[in-house]
Amino acid sequence: MTIKKEDVFEQVKNALEELFEIEPEDIVSEAHLYKDLDLDSIDAVDLVVHLQNVTGKKIKPAEFSTVRTVDDVVNAVTELLQDS
Repeated sequence: MTIKKEDVFEQVKNALEELFEIEPEDIVSEAHLYKDLDLDSIDAVDLVVHLQNVTGKKIKPAEFSTVRTVDDVVNAVTELLQDS
């Protein structure tokens, strides 16, 4: 099964819009989760939990410790899905 980064980006974007009421135009690949989108560490945990529910995959906290941008999230989720 081929995982498209565009599809993962849409999932991440939808999650950010729904969970944190972030404006869609602010959610771009290079947007920094903490500086640009004003998320905090609790929000990051909520995002991980949401993505686990969407993907059905367990996401290890260590895999998300280096995530800083929307693109980092997309890459991490894409890798996780391709490993299955």
